[in-house]
Amino acid sequence: MGVKDNTTTNNYLKTKVLTASAEELQLMLYDGAIRFCEQARQAIQGKEIEKSFHLLTRAENILLEMCSGMRDEIAPETCGNMRRLYVFCYERLVAANMKRRVEPIEESLQVLRHMRQTWILLMKKLKEEKAGDKKEISAAYDDMNQAMEEVGSKISLEG
Repeated sequence: MGVKDNTTTNNYLKTKVLTASAEELQLMLYDGAIRFCEQARQAIQGKEIEKSFHLLTRAENILLEMCSGMRDEIAPETCGNMRRLYVFCYERLVAANMKRRVEPIEESLQVLRHMRQTWILLMKKLKEEKAGDKKEISAAYDDMNQAMEEVGSKISLEG
């Protein structure tokens, strides 16, 4: 991949991040953490210790970012539960980094994949609710228009 290809890829990613919704950004974080964990696992298996260190550090940083981005004021119990899972994954990745072992990475991957799937289901539900809200709003406008027509026809008949 040449310099031009890297620039194009970086511009694409920058645009993708800048135009993403909060839900999509969260999904990107899950994807990044999972991708770095998978690459680190391969690096450890290939005895590429420095590479695995950098990849695990990137995944750890994503988990720290996910922890710090929580909004406890909205859902304190849910945030607390998610934070505990992120901390568990973070600690397992630190252990994998220190001991150069694959098993802790696998444990983190299992949790992260499950959380990612749960997040996708939540995104679908939110999308359906928003679509439902739009349908409800549209139906309310239709009802309002119909009522206005009825009132208008009564006025013109009586007037």
